[in-house]
Amino acid sequence: MIAIDIDDTLVNSEKKLTPAVKQAIAQAKKSGIKVVICTGRPLSGVVSLLHQLGLEEQDDQYVVGFGGALVQTTSGKVLSAAPLSYSDYVDLEYLARKKGLHFHAISKDRIYTADRDLGKYTVYESRLVSLGISYRTPAEMQHIKLIKAMFIDEPAVLDAALKNYSDFAQLTDRVTFTRSTPFYYEANAKGVTKGSALKKLCTLLDMTAANLMAIGDGGNDLSMLEFAGLGVAMGNAIPELKEVAQAITTDCDHDGVAVAIKKYALHA
Repeated sequence: MIAIDIDDTLVNSEKKLTPAVKQAIAQAKKSGIKVVICTGRPLSGVVSLLHQLGLEEQDDQYVVGFGGALVQTTSGKVLSAAPLSYSDYVDLEYLARKKGLHFHAISKDRIYTADRDLGKYTVYESRLVSLGISYRTPAEMQHIKLIKAMFIDEPAVLDAALKNYSDFAQLTDRVTFTRSTPFYYEANAKGVTKGSALKKLCTLLDMTAANLMAIGDGGNDLSMLEFAGLGVAMGNAIPELKEVAQAITTDCDHDGVAVAIKKYALHA
């Protein structure tokens, strides 16, 4: 199995799949290798890529979404779900207000914000993953099933808020935080990571980590590179990821995923 992150990994800096990457994935699939997209995005933000890769609407192909909170077949059947509780959401939303950070929470089919002053990264995320945005007060959120939440702001603003970590630390017994990009600080239910989701999927498919290669570039890819038998960091990956990786491929603008698949999975 090959687990692949999307942004700045599977797609290039223009958010596009290159012909070389498409070809390498097609060859891997043909040789019996499962290719699993592992992303912070919901399924709606993956569908067009799955279609381009010939992996869409299949009962025996899989996608890990929401940073590991949802494992499902590409036909939409949910195999594993680990949502946020309402009390987690309320505490996270209060923390965002206390820290002066933009914040939103995501269900399977919508992005919710309690801030009428929409953050530009909420709008960006909405376009990226093809989900609409709704304004709801925290009280109105009680019966909405939320999967994950995100503090979203300029990198310098997030950095400043995270410097005094004590308020975030008070929630770490209930929530797993991940800095997925310089402008995203994500919150999932406790213990939820891409690595934990892949572990569940491997168990379901009667596979071991030894048969898994994981490719990524960011902080939310650390867990899956550590879990996989072979962890591959992109050439454009953050330094912390390169440190835990067993191999480093070229960057996302030089077909890094295709290079890794050919070298380590197809031995071409």
